[in-house]
Amino acid sequence: MTMDFETYSLLAVYSAMAIYTLAFIAFTVDLARRSSVVPVAVAQESRPVGQLAAASGSTALLEKTTNDTTPGRDKGSRSLRLAMAFALVGWVLHVVGVVLRGLAAGYVPWSNMYGFAITATAIIVGVFLAVQFWQDLRFLGAYIVGFCLAFMGLATVNLYVAVAPQPPALQSTWLVIHVFVAILGTSFFALGGGLSLVQLLQARREARGGEGFKFLATLPNAEKLENLAYRLILVGFVFWTFTLIAGAVWAERAWGRYWGWDTKEVWTFIIWTIFAGYIHARATRGWRGSRSAWLAIIGFAAVMFNFTVVNLFFKGLHAYSGL
Repeated sequence: MTMDFETYSLLAVYSAMAIYTLAFIAFTVDLARRSSVVPVAVAQESRPVGQLAAASGSTALLEKTTNDTTPGRDKGSRSLRLAMAFALVGWVLHVVGVVLRGLAAGYVPWSNMYGFAITATAIIVGVFLAVQFWQDLRFLGAYIVGFCLAFMGLATVNLYVAVAPQPPALQSTWLVIHVFVAILGTSFFALGGGLSLVQLLQARREARGGEGFKFLATLPNAEKLENLAYRLILVGFVFWTFTLIAGAVWAERAWGRYWGWDTKEVWTFIIWTIFAGYIHARATRGWRGSRSAWLAIIGFAAVMFNFTVVNLFFKGLHAYSGL
């Protein structure tokens, strides 16, 4: 039965990747559609009132596209609705794959790099879907789904390990709490990093008088993108702070000390410091705009470095990649 669960888990993960691919294509088509209607918007602004009335069909199309990023006002284009449907179906299959992996192992599935990768990507997509109830961030769909799809592909090809008994040091309730909260923090950092990247592009476009990627004209302005990124990163920072504290408590119970300058511990603290600096810098007016956006992007890059390079190439007490 264990082998069956493991096999079904892989099947569910591969199926989720296939559906995510369709979602990524649909999200990309939506961005292309947004780009195609922006020239109409520019033309409308320079026309006399009479000509504007005659071009009501184009104006309606423009308004519909603009409203795609306004929660509760428009359902979005057909490709965007299709993308969200694919993302939801893919996420359900993804979660099934994670659960089956846990059932095959007999413990939570994130005690090695493969299990962590499929769990983290599932939670990132889940947070992305859940955030839509708060704010319409569907324009980040290609970024989120594309990132998770690529990471899942790398995990299944390069990080996959068969189910094995859990190491003694990981046989603790703190594994569930510490790692799960860390993944939640990573999810909000991923969204904040994506918004910060779009913010930089939008700010550059605004500084050039509207020249740049055309789809950006249908998205919120740079200031609003910055505010949204700040709120999401602030939530992620709270989760990461708890991760740091929980890790210290677990380390004391497992190894008899709260802090030992292990590579993983140091990088967890570095990440915390970067985002603490981001929050502090943004509170200082001179560090708003592109400076704070770059800090957010650097912080998320540090999170990814912590998971990949630190886990694979540094030795320490946290070396549980399973490879």
